[in-house]
Amino acid sequence: TGAPRNYAEAEAQLNERIRADHIWLSNPVLVRGLGLAPVIGAALDGQRALMLCIAALILVTFTRVLAVAVCHLTKNRFRPVIYCYSAALLYIPTYVLLYRLFGTDLSLLGIYLPIFVVEPAIVKRMEFSELEPVKDAFRHGFNNALGMCVVLLLVGCLRELLATGAVFGNVILHNALLPMAALPAGGFVIFGILAAVWCAAANLYTDYKHEEVRRLYADRKH
Repeated sequence: TGAPRNYAEAEAQLNERIRADHIWLSNPVLVRGLGLAPVIGAALDGQRALMLCIAALILVTFTRVLAVAVCHLTKNRFRPVIYCYSAALLYIPTYVLLYRLFGTDLSLLGIYLPIFVVEPAIVKRMEFSELEPVKDAFRHGFNNALGMCVVLLLVGCLRELLATGAVFGNVILHNALLPMAALPAGGFVIFGILAAVWCAAANLYTDYKHEEVRRLYADRKH
């Protein structure tokens, strides 16, 4: 887009970069609070977190792509129905793929795999009336899925390490530091601490960047 010509343009570009950073500054789980159920209820260890990551990559990304493509055909009508049915339709091949990869271990996820179909991380986009291009839908959906995967793996591996002393079944510590980490209550505690630290660091960084823009354009005409 080129260098911004004034403070307003620079601030707008910065805000757009912050909004588009779904891994760190606008993480869908830790910053926006989406997708909490699978993170807290099912990401108990590295293996379960990995299964959820694959499901998120497929469902979050391609539900958005399919729904947007159909909305283009329907002139952006019936968005809620289209998003919900797109997620339900894609759940079937997703389950088949995961079963081929993990076999009966997939049952460890319980209800948290099918509940992905109605996760806010997937269907929240239906609230917005503007219709994005399909290629943007793929990019935004994939970035959101990556952000969820980062949190799933981080929380899952951390909980497994604290509860059992292992990561992906490989023993790291010989003593369990926090057995409660394997329970939903422990998941809430770990997630809350992680979210607080994550958001504090992200806010410090964004405040620094906003101040940097203000200093840069302080002596220029707005």
